[in-house]
Amino acid sequence: MTEQEEEQEQEQRTTPPANRPATPEAPEAPDLWTSIEDLWTWLDANRRHGGETGLVLRMLKLTEEVGEVAQAVIGATGQNPRKGVTHTWEDVQGELCDVVITALVALRTLTPDVRETFERHLARVTERSLGTAAP
Repeated sequence: MTEQEEEQEQEQRTTPPANRPATPEAPEAPDLWTSIEDLWTWLDANRRHGGETGLVLRMLKLTEEVGEVAQAVIGATGQNPRKGVTHTWEDVQGELCDVVITALVALRTLTPDVRETFERHLARVTERSLGTAAP
């Protein structure tokens, strides 16, 4: 690998995606709410623990995913001198998506009205933060 290629690869790993040129669009994603319902159904059918224990474990999964975001950020910025740069900002994006998916599945575990619950809460947060000028 040439020095220029090494520099480009290092920049790719350490430059946040917002500061990079856009990449071609990905294929169309499946419907969010259908996917959350399907994931919840699959997890519920394959759970090892029921009742309150199962509920608590489902909520704790969110903490695990947030830890993976932290690990990816540390790896993308090379903050661990022993390991150096071990992740990319795309890795961080993927981990953040895992957090969102896990949170929505956890919310579905608490209510079958996950979409309505989320949209109602989002409207309240948007109103509180942006005021009545929000779209």
